[in-house]
Amino acid sequence: MRVAITRSLAHSSTNRRAAQTSPQRWNVEMVQRNFAMASASLWSTSRLLSLVGLVVAASISLLTTVANSQDEKSIDSRAKKFIETHVAKMKPLDKIAGIAWWDANTSGKDEDFQRKEDAQNKIDAVLSDPVAFRELKFVKESGKISDPLVARQIDVIFLSYLEKQVDPLLLREMVAKANAIEKAFNVYRAEVDSKKLSENDVRKILKESKSSDERRKAWEGSKGVGSVVEKDLIALAKLRNQSAAQLGFQNYHQLMLHLNEQEQPQIMKLFDELDELTREPFRKAKAEIDERLAANYGIKIEVLRPWHYHDPFFQESPAVFGTDLDAIYLKADILKLCRQFYLEIGLPIDDVLERSDLFEKPGKSPHAFCTDIDREGDVRVLGNIVPSERWMDTMLHELGHSVYSSKNIPQSVPYVLRGASHILTTEGIAMMFGRMAKNGVWQEQMGIAPQDPAERKNLSDAGAKVLRNQLLIFSRWCQVMLRFEKGLYDNPDQDLNKLWWDLVEKYQLLHRPEGRNAPDYASKIHIVGAPVYYHNYMMGELFASQVHHTIAREVYGGKDPRTVAYVKAPKVGDYLKAKVFVPGQTLNWNALTKFATGEDLNPRAFAKDFRAE
Repeated sequence: MRVAITRSLAHSSTNRRAAQTSPQRWNVEMVQRNFAMASASLWSTSRLLSLVGLVVAASISLLTTVANSQDEKSIDSRAKKFIETHVAKMKPLDKIAGIAWWDANTSGKDEDFQRKEDAQNKIDAVLSDPVAFRELKFVKESGKISDPLVARQIDVIFLSYLEKQVDPLLLREMVAKANAIEKAFNVYRAEVDSKKLSENDVRKILKESKSSDERRKAWEGSKGVGSVVEKDLIALAKLRNQSAAQLGFQNYHQLMLHLNEQEQPQIMKLFDELDELTREPFRKAKAEIDERLAANYGIKIEVLRPWHYHDPFFQESPAVFGTDLDAIYLKADILKLCRQFYLEIGLPIDDVLERSDLFEKPGKSPHAFCTDIDREGDVRVLGNIVPSERWMDTMLHELGHSVYSSKNIPQSVPYVLRGASHILTTEGIAMMFGRMAKNGVWQEQMGIAPQDPAERKNLSDAGAKVLRNQLLIFSRWCQVMLRFEKGLYDNPDQDLNKLWWDLVEKYQLLHRPEGRNAPDYASKIHIVGAPVYYHNYMMGELFASQVHHTIAREVYGGKDPRTVAYVKAPKVGDYLKAKVFVPGQTLNWNALTKFATGEDLNPRAFAKDFRAE
């Protein structure tokens, strides 16, 4: 700027001297010179200003870059600090809660359920902290976390905190209500003709009895728990909706999907596609099943009612194809088979079995589950084993969960992400293994298939047919569960009994019992203990088929998936560890699916499985 001013003054001095020698000429020349000099001066000033502007812009850009870099460092530091604080609080609480939950379900004792409730309340107190949530929200929404692994941890933690940002009293009320209902389920036993029946007893009657009256009584007895918990369940649904409203969601169904990195339109679209894909194949399969069931009971097809099927909800394929799949397991050592199978694919489970509770006893949960107590390898299974194909399937399934856990997810994966990518991916792996119980190739390679070739073929064919029907039947059952829970949280005051049976008739093609008006929906424990969860089972089936077909293609060199049973194949364990287990939750469910199989989650492999002949 100073250079420009000096030049301007010099030109002005020259002009003054010229004016003194020729006044008239001055007028013309002066105007010309002034114009020329003014133009030159303006050009020079403009050029200089442009240069200065560039310098200033560059300086601002540099300062902004430095500031942003410092800001990113600050955000990174805050994010890492939040994670560190979160883990320090949650890690001991997670373990305490895991043990309390385990004890409550294995004993049924009041004091253990109280410990379970107290532990959950302590976790909720941490996750509901509004001050911590404000910091977490700021860090997440800044968009300036530079480390993707840190950002992923913040995303996962954020979802766990979001659910709890409601009135603490409401949270406690929800926990207490759910706890009371779960306890009622655990201690309930169906009563038929003054005799208490376990769930296994009920299933035995539904599988073996030829008497419609005995079957009806056992079925109705199993549904009796619905009347016990109905009022509390509806109250719990309303409390859950209140919590969702406080977080800005229309209802609890939408909230839970969001918390699981899913959205309602996405899930409903997938299930509409599955409905279209399975409707006619299911209708044909059920027609064949109905014909055989009616013949077995000596009744007409139109007389068949829900108790004529082989499980309380018609979510499994009835054994009606002339071969008893249970026969092969009546004398088998289910635990020995599981131990051998998993060991020989490089995924040993001895330590899991040592910590597990696997047989029936009073007060214990009548169901089955796997739990990772501490994300450091303390993995356990609860079961109620009896010699049957169902329990062979169940134990392969639950132990499938156990190997997809902190047993095989490296300790180098951050604590927050040291679990399965998603509910559906762990369910998918468990289902993939569970299917082997009906697989003739697996039975033969495990050395438990009949020696007689004809008998072995009949058993294998029956198992394949039951499995195909199972995929169809289960897909239709999942339609009922998804749509019922959506309806429940859309309007918990509606006639839920009618909603339930409308959906059962539409998707499962079952006839509702005449004159029955009972809360049969409330006899499904998942609605209480695992709300808005069941659709993940179905998505898990898609994942199971997709992974299995990938193993057949990439691990077995393109073999027919129907002939692949994994027996004595450590390369299968290697594939699962590398492609499914090791990432933990660093990848979301669809990213993991693509990483493991090369494709987004889709129904194509599943369709091949239930259409296979």
